[in-house]
Amino acid sequence: MTAPTTPRGPNPPPVPSAPAGPRGPLPGLGVLRETGRMFILGLSVLRLIFKRPFQWREFIEQFWFIASVTILPAMLVTIPFGAVIALQVGSLIEQFGAQSFTGGASVLVIIQQASPLLVSLLISGVAGAAICADLASRTIREELDAMRVMGVSPIQRLVVPRVLAVVLVALLLNGLVSVVGTLGGYFFNVIMQNGSPGAYVASFSALAQLPDLYVGEFKAMVFGFIAGVVAAYRGLNPKGGPKGVGDVVNQSVVFTFLILFFVNMILTGIYLQLVPPKGL
Repeated sequence: MTAPTTPRGPNPPPVPSAPAGPRGPLPGLGVLRETGRMFILGLSVLRLIFKRPFQWREFIEQFWFIASVTILPAMLVTIPFGAVIALQVGSLIEQFGAQSFTGGASVLVIIQQASPLLVSLLISGVAGAAICADLASRTIREELDAMRVMGVSPIQRLVVPRVLAVVLVALLLNGLVSVVGTLGGYFFNVIMQNGSPGAYVASFSALAQLPDLYVGEFKAMVFGFIAGVVAAYRGLNPKGGPKGVGDVVNQSVVFTFLILFFVNMILTGIYLQLVPPKGL
């Protein structure tokens, strides 16, 4: 006896096949994730500043090291930088017949923009690279893992003193760079462009005001904090063994430059909206 056969009907619709694999990550998601982790590290540093015990010895050693490697390069770079600004601004203002305001315009450019950026670039290129290399070397030698096993926070023990040292050095170095840049601009404007010393100094009160100095110091402090956090973050996350140490050092310097220029644009825009320019 044969089994009954089912009648053939129309062909059933094809069943859609499953996708070949998972979808790839969204473009830019890695950058966003890295930015978020860096922001979390910055918040952790701010929170652990007030936690005791504070590592005073580490802070003093890092402060002395960063200051010793940045003071001389900052002064050597500031003199020609201030000279170029003074000569360029003086030549431009001379075309409008306002030579008496050359000093005030040059000093505003140096104090508000050039000095904080110059300090931050030197800090990130010299001190930030050293901090990143030190922390990355400790990470690949598993020293930080050993500290965590012993119940010691690497962020509080190593990162916080370094970031605070960078901030303090940037704050003090910005004042030095502002003075050296102003003196260099004065010398080149008076000697090279036959400007009037009295008009150069008198134009300060016509264009400059005290908030200009405040915003320069505030920018230096913020830029120093960003440079320290970026260097520390890249140093805590090296990849590829010893070769990765050099890679994260290069990345920290490049990332810091990009972030600093972007933050400087934001701070400058906010300052110009909140503080009106001084009337003539």
